[in-house]
Amino acid sequence: MDIDFSLVLLVLVVISGVISLADRLLRADDRKAAADKLRAAQKPHSEALLVAIAEAEREPVLVEYAKSFFPVLLIVLVLRSFLVEPFQIPSGSMIPTLEVGDFILVNKYTYGLRLPVVGTKIVPMNEPKRGEVMVFIPPHDKRYFIKRVVGLPGDTVRYEDKVLYVNGEQIMSEPVDDVQIEMPNGMMRAGTLYNETLGGVEHLTQIIDAPPRDERTVWVVPEGHYFMMGDNRDNSADSRVWGAVPEKNIVGKAFAVWMHKEPGLHLPTFSRNGLIF
Repeated sequence: MDIDFSLVLLVLVVISGVISLADRLLRADDRKAAADKLRAAQKPHSEALLVAIAEAEREPVLVEYAKSFFPVLLIVLVLRSFLVEPFQIPSGSMIPTLEVGDFILVNKYTYGLRLPVVGTKIVPMNEPKRGEVMVFIPPHDKRYFIKRVVGLPGDTVRYEDKVLYVNGEQIMSEPVDDVQIEMPNGMMRAGTLYNETLGGVEHLTQIIDAPPRDERTVWVVPEGHYFMMGDNRDNSADSRVWGAVPEKNIVGKAFAVWMHKEPGLHLPTFSRNGLIF
């Protein structure tokens, strides 16, 4: 089961905040009054009295932990919700741009500030552009996905004979090299690496050297939606399968790889660090 870390973090912030506030309103004055009464009872203060005063002033362990963790949790919640959130690449749908095991950073404010958990936009800013790599929640799943923005609201997207067209114009794509492409079942297939230019963004894609399947080739992007595709074109379940992504499901713009770790017992490396294009 996937854990919604944002929800867990929000719950912890609320719980620790409520405990801290309740203690301040209901118990803090009683502890102070008890300690002041002991101070007034004997002067000069004996060692035993000082111990009793400290005991009277001592906060319960739960309150002490709540007050210690609340500001830290609040800062993390604000950073993750409104500024930058880390994300790990779980699949190969964005190869060669992003590899399985890449740890990336997602800009949470580029496309507008949104409330944590519910995702409601509260401050509009920029709109997604073609060619940008975006993290979002697809219409069929509650998990985060990452793909490239191919179609904007109102666009007509055509992917036919493994060639991409947007609004009737063929997207520029130049072959770069022959590659071996790993399939989901572990088998390797011969393919070609391409340098594609989409919305002014140059990036790499890879396509298997095999005839295309007989499937749907044309989509019209509804208003308020975005058409997403993976750079690993033949190994990506994307808007070609489950449809366009509604604007309300946008999470943020992926902008950098900051660490890579191969699955299993491997140490992290930083050789793939860099900006995402």
